Amino acid sequence: MPITRRIPGFLAADQCDLEQFRALAQTVTELTDYPLAASIELGAVVYDADALRADGVDRRQAMAELAHALLEGPGIIVLRGAVGDRPIDRVTEAFWTMIAEERAHDTAAADHFAKPGANDRVWNVIEKLAIIDAEAFVDYFANDMIALAAEAWLGPDYQISAQVNVVNPGGEAQRPHRDYHLGFMTDAAAERFPAHAHRLSPVLTLQGAIAHCDMPVETGPTLYLPHSQKYEAGYLAWRRPDFAAYFDEHRVQVPLAKGDAVFFNPALFHAAGSNVTTDVRRVANLLQISSAMARTMETIDTEQMTLAVYPALCAARASGLDDAAVANVVTACAEGYAFPTNLDRDPPAGGLTPPSQADVVRRALVEEWSVDTLAAALAAHRARRSSRYPWAATS
Repeated sequence: MPITRRIPGFLAADQCDLEQFRALAQTVTELTDYPLAASIELGAVVYDADALRADGVDRRQAMAELAHALLEGPGIIVLRGAVGDRPIDRVTEAFWTMIAEERAHDTAAADHFAKPGANDRVWNVIEKLAIIDAEAFVDYFANDMIALAAEAWLGPDYQISAQVNVVNPGGEAQRPHRDYHLGFMTDAAAERFPAHAHRLSPVLTLQGAIAHCDMPVETGPTLYLPHSQKYEAGYLAWRRPDFAAYFDEHRVQVPLAKGDAVFFNPALFHAAGSNVTTDVRRVANLLQISSAMARTMETIDTEQMTLAVYPALCAARASGLDDAAVANVVTACAEGYAFPTNLDRDPPAGGLTPPSQADVVRRALVEEWSVDTLAAALAAHRARRSSRYPWAATS
């Protein structure tokens, strides 16, 4: 394959440099850089939650230190004892209720980076928990450590989404990867974004997990590669066999106790580990916490706009409007991003993302659908994406 010429301001998958990546990943995490930390464990900065709660700890200073660890440090922090037994146990019971209900409906949740159905994954547990057990929701999300980490990385007014992931005995490790946003794109899609967007993507989201059971190494706690979030082209590198092999050789795992919380930069190379036990179902509540500013300024009804524009666009296309110009119109009127969605009904089966509204419109143009056919397809697309729970309210 010919080498793509380096274009300033853009990154290319075939220019990923393992030696540069290795130099960053070999950085040593120093405890002296983190005055509030209790220890460094396998490169991760570890804090005692009660110590962070102590009188005399300046909250802004603590947030600044956590953010430094996530951005310029190893990219991962562990908060020991972040969540107490009472909220953990009650919410875990709600998780088992959700899992049993979804099994009863024969719903196997697709996974982004692991085999569908191998483990138990429940999407949108934050909304489902609020409906199943509102008191448990209040007790759990009143937590000060979740708020501290989220505000340290994202500032105020963030929005939380969550999925429970149960790695069952014998469950295999995920592939190493980066996460939301650019981590959910193909290389070709990610290459279209300028280099500064690759640097921006990680600061829009905080990735986290709360341990709902003890997680010794044999149960498969998260595999991660400290300092790997610093490699600028990492969103284009994680699928490469040489980078995956380096990850497999050098990744580490920090054992967790029930109630511990882990937060990491979504650009950190990571993967769920293999559960080699015969009797432990490893339960984690995965958090994706989003910046309040990742929003448009105005509410736009893209479905209505698309249906209004579609006849004129079809006519222009038939009259010779070139493909690039047609694509520009689709981008201007249809929602081009697959998220947010309802992953129960709109799963990433066959890829990392479900079809976007714009994907539906592109198909309509190629297959020359009528306006009525497109309207029905967009309505079905909207219905799949809407969030309605419990099951009795969905069809």
